[in-house]
Parts: sequence; structure tokens; C-alpha cells
Amino acid sequence: MRSSSILLKSNKSLKTSDSVVSVVQERVSHPDGRAGHMVVACLGGSGTVLEERPTPMPGAGEILLRLRVVGLCGTDLFKLDSGSAVAGTVLGHELVGEVIALGCGVTGFAEGDRVVVAHHVPCGECQLCRCGNETMCEIFRENLLEPGAFADTILVKSRATEFSARRIPDHVSDETAVFMESAACVLRSIHRAGIDKNGTAVIFGAGSMGLLHLLVLQAALPGCCVIIVDPVLERRTLAKKLGAKSMTTPGQEALKTVRAATDGLGADAVFDTVGGNETLEAGLELTRQGGTVVLFAHAPDEARAGFNLNDLFKYERRIVGTYSAAVKEQGQIFELIDKGDLNPSPLVTHKMPLNDFQHGVSLVRARQALKVLFTPSRLGSEA
Repeated sequence: MRSSSILLKSNKSLKTSDSVVSVVQERVSHPDGRAGHMVVACLGGSGTVLEERPTPMPGAGEILLRLRVVGLCGTDLFKLDSGSAVAGTVLGHELVGEVIALGCGVTGFAEGDRVVVAHHVPCGECQLCRCGNETMCEIFRENLLEPGAFADTILVKSRATEFSARRIPDHVSDETAVFMESAACVLRSIHRAGIDKNGTAVIFGAGSMGLLHLLVLQAALPGCCVIIVDPVLERRTLAKKLGAKSMTTPGQEALKTVRAATDGLGADAVFDTVGGNETLEAGLELTRQGGTVVLFAHAPDEARAGFNLNDLFKYERRIVGTYSAAVKEQGQIFELIDKGDLNPSPLVTHKMPLNDFQHGVSLVRARQALKVLFTPSRLGSEA
């Protein structure tokens, strides 16, 4: 793959070379002696099932990881609930793993390295990439983790190995590094909002992504005033502990709080991590003239907006969609994590083996968990 030297740069320590061949073709042993098998959590006919599959082996430019932790993302939950993924699919993309095998030409990693990697990489050359819309690139849509990260063993394809995989330094925990991809999505959201460190931001929703917006705003734009809007007291309380300037409930209380904090002007940016018509309309009401509402979450199927267009036109408000994250945001987030400016690990409320996948999902659906991390299956942890 040819890549733009401006839009898509390989990490210096992750270059591959055709002249250097370093092949480690060790199979992952199964506890009962059968080599080359792993456990995955995949979509079944009525939910998610555990399944044993052959372990993939790395080809040229690829690396094989043994799972350390993988996060359950809102997008995973959306696909599970909407039925948009076909049976047999292995979801999961917020991944930290340990290198257990290298394909030909990989020189930037060694066995035993802890690695964090994102599953999407754009081409860097098409019109969309050149215009800064890398996440709309057709090539970006390819999942570069095989079969997916809800698995004991994950193959990282060559493009991800070269451009998005990063060795985790010793001072960074798995529980912090695993947020690289999701925090990069948040950083792209912030960039698209056009807010600066002197601005006021409102976040609808104090779930894991809403609170991650809070933490990334604090790391990337120290001094920015952040107001959290959520109906659940416990989550508002956690937002306060994590540094939010103010917390409030939706509706008139939110309007009063935002106006009081902005001398009646309204917020510079509102981040909707909930999704749907009501939060969009409420977000527009909370923004100042010239302000921005950023749509970060999936809306219900067939949802349609119904607001006064003149409120948008006459007062130069903007509604901006944001989706995923490009390599540049991944790199910027990794730097913030490496420096210690960003540590999302307090958002982790549960860790459990892949065997308990359904339980973890049910906890999130019932709002009894904030962020769930899965570790290898009980068989995988014994391998």
C-alpha cells in the first residue's frame, strides 16, 4: 500500500522491511494438547456464544496477539441490539494484547511486547482522506483485526501493524491503554466542535463515552469549562469527582445551569453522547449563537430531526456529525496517555473473562456497569 506522507505516517518504531525476515510461527497450545485453537465470543442465532476456532497465523507484515484486555464499546452494543452484524461475527476493537508471533518483515515488535492497536486505517490518498474526512474513506471500513478482538488470539493485519499498532510503555497500564481507540474518537469529536481551552462545553450523557469526553477535554484543552447533563445522580456525582465544573439534570435545570455559567450566552459546544431527536433539540437550545452541536451517538432507526431551521440559519449554529478516529487522533491520544495527561482507567468498573460475555453485556444494558473489560477465556488464560 502506498500512503500519503502527509496524511498517513507510519510510527517510526513500527516500520517493516522486506530485507529482514523474522518469522516466529509458534502455535498457541490448547490446554488439552491440541495446538492452534482459540476461543471467541461470536454472534449466534439468539445472542452471543462461545466458539472454538483455529488460531490464525501471521503473514508478511502481520503480528499475532494474545488478548490481555478488550473493552465493550457502545458500537458493539448497538450492533448486538440492532442485529446489524451477521451470525458468526466476532466484534470487539478496543484491544490490548501481547505479541506471540511475528510475520515476515516485522521489525518494530518482539515477542512479549504489550501492544494497543486500532482496527481501522484509511488509505491516506483518496479525495476523502485529502479533505480531512479519513474516517469516510472506503478502505477505512475494513476491519484489520481477525477475527475481532473478543477472542483469545487476534491477528493484526499489515496495515494496522504498520500504522496504528503501538508498543505500550511499562508505565502505562492495560486498563489505560485500552482506551486509545475510543479516546481518539472523542478527540476527533472535540476537533470537529471547534472549541478551544477558554470555551464552555456541555456533554449530554455521563456514561462511559460522555465521561471520556470530559477526561479528553481536560487533557487536550485544560481550562475548558465542562458541564455534564445526566438524569442519574450517581453518574453526575462521578462526573464531579472526575473534574466536571457543573452537573445538572436535563430540561430547564440544564438551561439555567448553562446560562449561569456563560453569562446568558450559551455553550460553545454541546456533545451528544446519547443520540436522538430530544437531545439534538436540547443541544441547540443550550448553544450560544455561532455554537456547535456534535452528534457522537447512534440515533434510533428512522429517527428524524424536527427543529426550527431559522434557529440554525439566523444564529449561525452548526450541527456536526463525527465518526470514529483517524491515525492522527490515535497518535495524539497515545501521546497524552504516554505523558500521563490522560488516564481513563477510573471508568473501568468491571473485568471478567470472555466466558462471562453475556453477563458483561447485561450489566451495561442495565446501567449497572460503566466500562466493562474482558480478559481471555478461562481456557485462553491457561494456554
